[in-house]
Amino acid sequence: MPLYELDPYHMEFPHPELASDDGLLAIGGELRADWLLTAYESGIFPWFNEGDPYLWWSPDPRFVLFPHLVKIQKSMRTYLNNSSYEFRLDTAFDQVIEACSSVPRRGQDGTWLTNEMKVAYQSLHRIGMAHSAEIWKEGHLIGGLYGVSIGKIFFGESMFSHESNASKLALIRLCQWLDERSFLILDCQVHTDHLEHMGAEHIPRADFLEILENALDGDTLKGKWTDL
Repeated sequence: MPLYELDPYHMEFPHPELASDDGLLAIGGELRADWLLTAYESGIFPWFNEGDPYLWWSPDPRFVLFPHLVKIQKSMRTYLNNSSYEFRLDTAFDQVIEACSSVPRRGQDGTWLTNEMKVAYQSLHRIGMAHSAEIWKEGHLIGGLYGVSIGKIFFGESMFSHESNASKLALIRLCQWLDERSFLILDCQVHTDHLEHMGAEHIPRADFLEILENALDGDTLKGKWTDL
């Protein structure tokens, strides 16, 4: 499959099914809120190293987690039942994304979260489209994740833990929260053992795109999720 070069003055992505065998679809474009939202709505996400051009991906298969199928291992029930661990939404987005920026992403040197990427997702947060799920203990942020939400789908981007199992706890609590609000799917994008152990699975890209289409028909919970 050819690698498509995007025109920065014309916001249009090729169809995800045109991606290469490794999922790489296009290069170039812009890293702005409107470009990111258009990409996610099309089943595409950005992923590149610092200093590289913008790269856009749509892998086949896609790695996803259905919120109602999240696995809660016996060892995690102690954390779930411990009132010392407080689950919050959107109270410290900038802290979460900064913490995530120190976590290497599989197959890349260093972090994929460059300053430019952080600014882009912070802009999405300001318009109510990007959200953080957080675990607090004794007034300290100890773990969490962030992502983008459109309709009834949550596109997970990155996680971090300052204490054991804190990111797992954040993901479990988020899945429960999403399930209560009839979210269809949490997109994990690419495989990790950590997420597989929690119930994430591979599905064909065609199936993902069909679920995505249905999810986008749902109302978007735009704005801060703090009080929802």
